[in-house]
Amino acid sequence: MTVAGLLIATVLLSVVAFVARPYLVEKPPNAPLDFATRIIVLFFGLGAVAWRRNRFSPMRLQDIAGIAGVSGLIRTLEKTTIQLAVMAEAIATIGFIVTLITGNELYTYWSCAIAAVVLVYCYPTKSSWLKIVYRFGENRAEPALE
Repeated sequence: MTVAGLLIATVLLSVVAFVARPYLVEKPPNAPLDFATRIIVLFFGLGAVAWRRNRFSPMRLQDIAGIAGVSGLIRTLEKTTIQLAVMAEAIATIGFIVTLITGNELYTYWSCAIAAVVLVYCYPTKSSWLKIVYRFGENRAEPALE
């Protein structure tokens, strides 16, 4: 539900930038700000992918399931999903702030598009979480070595 709410907030930022277009005063191009914005958005976008792959790695999830059980596994899945959603919303917010600074609404549009891709990428599906719980959540009896 949180991810869907942040996806709606991302779309609303684009709508606000579109509606505010007549009130924005476009300033001369600012190359350092443009370059910094693109680097930060790229960093957060690729960082979200790397963060998800790291936090959802099978060995890590197996360790969490072994130590904290199914509840710890679900808690980890929830926390990671919320962290990724916040990273995506940070991407959209950065674009909106740069739009307010420069008066160019395109920053909001492309940063919100990237944020939407990250949000869809991290959107949890019930089937994927059930697969993870079934794979790592069951107590596997290891044979005793004598």
